[in-house]
Amino acid sequence: MRNYGEMRLDTANNQWIITADRHIMARLKRVFEGLAKFPRKEVKISNTPEHCLDLEWFMTRYPLEIVEGADQLRVGSLAYKSMVERLDDMADPNYEPKSHPLAIPLRGYQNVAVDMYLERGSLLLGDDVGVGKTAVGIGSFTDKRTLPALVVTHVHLLHQWEREINTFMPELNTHVIKQGPIYALPEMFGKGPDVVITNYHKIAKWATVLSSYLKSIVWDEVQELRNDGSQKYQAARSLVEYANFVLGLSATPVYNYGGEFFNIMETITPGALGERYEFRREWCSGRYENKISIVDPPAFGAYLRESHLMLRRTRKDVGRELESLSNVTHIIDSDSREIIDEEGTIDSLAKILVNSESTSQEKFQAGGLFDQKMRKATGLAKAGYVAHFVNMLVESGEKVVLFGWHREVYEKWLHMFSPIQCNPVMYTGTESPAKKEAAREAFINGDSKVLIMSLRSGAGLDGLQYSGCRTVVYGEMDWSPGIHEQCTGRVYRDGQEEPVVAYYLVCEDGCDPFMVNVLGIKKQQSDGIKDPEKQFGKKESIQKNMADVARHYLERKKN
Repeated sequence: MRNYGEMRLDTANNQWIITADRHIMARLKRVFEGLAKFPRKEVKISNTPEHCLDLEWFMTRYPLEIVEGADQLRVGSLAYKSMVERLDDMADPNYEPKSHPLAIPLRGYQNVAVDMYLERGSLLLGDDVGVGKTAVGIGSFTDKRTLPALVVTHVHLLHQWEREINTFMPELNTHVIKQGPIYALPEMFGKGPDVVITNYHKIAKWATVLSSYLKSIVWDEVQELRNDGSQKYQAARSLVEYANFVLGLSATPVYNYGGEFFNIMETITPGALGERYEFRREWCSGRYENKISIVDPPAFGAYLRESHLMLRRTRKDVGRELESLSNVTHIIDSDSREIIDEEGTIDSLAKILVNSESTSQEKFQAGGLFDQKMRKATGLAKAGYVAHFVNMLVESGEKVVLFGWHREVYEKWLHMFSPIQCNPVMYTGTESPAKKEAAREAFINGDSKVLIMSLRSGAGLDGLQYSGCRTVVYGEMDWSPGIHEQCTGRVYRDGQEEPVVAYYLVCEDGCDPFMVNVLGIKKQQSDGIKDPEKQFGKKESIQKNMADVARHYLERKKN
């Protein structure tokens, strides 16, 4: 057969450059959906093992002369094919995983995850909340190739990770990075720590030191790296280049829009989804306020699983099903005077948002401030009714985890709770780690009946499932459904023996009605990727349009 064009490897940019007749290019673009659709005589395809296999397959029908890089193409193709075959075997229900020696043995499905991660060298583990992702991360440390290891987590989970490592592998030396200037890592018995534990905000400062030390990385709650404009993201990308193994842990890797997945995967398996433009052309729709959405979340989720880029098991899959979870949306009253108090500022911002003559920059700035003012005013407007609802639950014998966002709202709740009956304690963004731990202990041992938590301060927190609490209340909501899943997961996780009820207390004023709508749409993105076989209703358009909230606010004022 004749050659239809030529192909060469651009080693500087790690790309395959292909030139061929236009009809061959058209067929090539059917295989590689990420390529530009308009006619070109030259295309560039990122050099990944998966692309090597696809290119080799394509050339069985349309041979191309390989000017440079034939050996690299063959090596990449064979490596990918061999890896997928081994991982397919491990994913088989009849696979017998290795036993990883720990003080507390791992469950079978956890051993499978460790095997797959060590085989692949990188993995996003998206198992359900509370089924033991932390144990999988620790289990990987039984392979000496992963040590010394770096664990990056939220600040309130640093010592929880240290406790878990000491429980499962007491022979390992751990070190939690302290505040202050960079210092030399401590040595014990003539060597540095086996596992260094730090939080996301420190990695930019410590990147140079850690890059020369680590052999593996565990990103706990890896959704923290979804924003590629942050310093922690840039530091994470640099650290990954030095690691032999990288494990990302999160039951909710998508907090908002499916397009965040590219950034997350770049900190776990760089290049696995191709170049950014390839990912967007192949999987994504147009942008809304710079937010990129996945066109077909179930298809993308299936691709991640079949490529073994992500491993996700539900509680049902691993035989760790809990009692039922009920999500209840409960309409409550509100005090519109709280919104009226902010009326002057809110009015002016709303008018900017609905004015067709306002510039994009003006609308962007006004939208952020309008969102902030409306959410706070909404939280205050319903705060008294939220406190009354929680008091009733406590009077009926329930312990309650109450989630909110604004300090002023917390203060209003505290003022209205019964100090003797509720004895509320706080676990929010302003308490020190020691105070948070004291609040957690007071709630677990029964000294407190109400634990007030910030929506974004509790991801990964363990132990509340043993407190006797089976009730979660959302006094304020977040724009991200992933946040709610994480929050409910503090109580609804392995070890919970009672049915759990999560109450979403919603008023008809302010931004609550719009948040409920937006959360439903975003959940389609998240659930479609995590659970491709789940059936979804009609797709909705994207969404968090503060102009709609502003328009609704101004119309209600007229009436």
